[in-house]
Amino acid sequence: MKRKEFIKKTSLLVGGGVLSPYILPSGRLFAKTGTEKASHVVLIMFAGGVRQQESVLGRYLEDSQGVSGAAGNIMPNLFDGAPPNKKVVYGLDVPGEVKGTDPIPMMVSSPLSKEGLFFPEVRAQSAGHYVGLNTLLTGSTATTQGLKVRPRNPTIFEYLRKHRGFSASECWFLGNGIGNSTPLLNSSDVLDYGLQYGANLFIPPVTFGSQGKAILSNGKAYTQQELRPMYDMKSFLDQSFDLEKSLQNSIVNSDWEKTKIKEFIRNTFVKQQLGQIPSPPNAGGSDAITATYAAEVMKEFKPRMMALNMSQVDGCHSNFTGYLRSLHRADHIVGWLHEYVKNNIPEMADNTIFIIAPECGRNQNPNPIIDENDWFAYDHSDWNALRVWSVMVGKNVPKMKVGNESNPTGRLTDIVPTIADIFGIYDEVKSSSYIDPLATSQFMRI
Repeated sequence: MKRKEFIKKTSLLVGGGVLSPYILPSGRLFAKTGTEKASHVVLIMFAGGVRQQESVLGRYLEDSQGVSGAAGNIMPNLFDGAPPNKKVVYGLDVPGEVKGTDPIPMMVSSPLSKEGLFFPEVRAQSAGHYVGLNTLLTGSTATTQGLKVRPRNPTIFEYLRKHRGFSASECWFLGNGIGNSTPLLNSSDVLDYGLQYGANLFIPPVTFGSQGKAILSNGKAYTQQELRPMYDMKSFLDQSFDLEKSLQNSIVNSDWEKTKIKEFIRNTFVKQQLGQIPSPPNAGGSDAITATYAAEVMKEFKPRMMALNMSQVDGCHSNFTGYLRSLHRADHIVGWLHEYVKNNIPEMADNTIFIIAPECGRNQNPNPIIDENDWFAYDHSDWNALRVWSVMVGKNVPKMKVGNESNPTGRLTDIVPTIADIFGIYDEVKSSSYIDPLATSQFMRI
């Protein structure tokens, strides 16, 4: 086999970021320059487009389908308000009844927006999916960002690893699919930052699905003594094939971190086979799978920075009923994950800040597609798709609502400087020249 073909094939199995995690270097470069507000941050991105009317405004079918008297809150874990009592189709299926008539019970004792810092009317910088995800992770407007390429500006992972000194196993990104650019969101291609400062990556539906099981479940965790001759051989091959320079930006990690991640993968498959992995009790699909394994990663590694994306609400393009159900389940998943950390990971329970936000909204007016209930679907391309919200809850976060429909406050690009502020590197990130100049920490928007 030719060297080029060997590298191409083995990279999928060892470090390509599709079936297994990115393994990155560790070690502190700079001391922190500010005071930490919390030791851990969990960023939950509602990818796929969340319409303002059905989420934060609690309008249900009133504004979308013109059904009079059919308003109500279908996201009780995040927002306050009574549920709809008319044409309920978003909940659980009950045998013998209309599909989806039984709403999922709340997971939290009080809506998270009432327990933290709530911005109900925030401006997105793009109505597009991938640009929106880039905005959440880079703090830049990313308006020229293309598909299937790495972000053009540093991610929050890179800022934290370079300026705060976090190790590879302290930063994680969990995507829920390998389409478009999701597997590339763990780092940028910026020369001063890049993969050497990126986050570990799992795509749980793939990593811990049938493909991952076939390739990774029996992987061996090598000892330090066994690894040394392998590294010596790699170094020899790199030099022999004149690849040393081209591989300088490749993903490297300490032997300890490599071993720990391999053991985690192997042990997770064992737990999976024994049915010992807890998951959201009333939700399925890729969003629930992503959250399930995010919980496992947090329990094992106690990451300082964790980001995960959920995108099943993207079905709104063609099925409004399915979108309502996905939105309700996503709210359930958020509530479950919040409670799981609080009740099962003592190292993070009282020292974590959750940040939840969509990457874009959805249109004011529908497209021509109707679903099984004769309800119109919605795309995302107009001014209404730039309306989003954010919820932040946890240690040192004040209980406050900031802004409203008539007084939009904040930008989606605020998320990155907010996380930088939480970890004490706000000045470094703001002065990097890579983020939106109008962005600022949400703590400073109060």
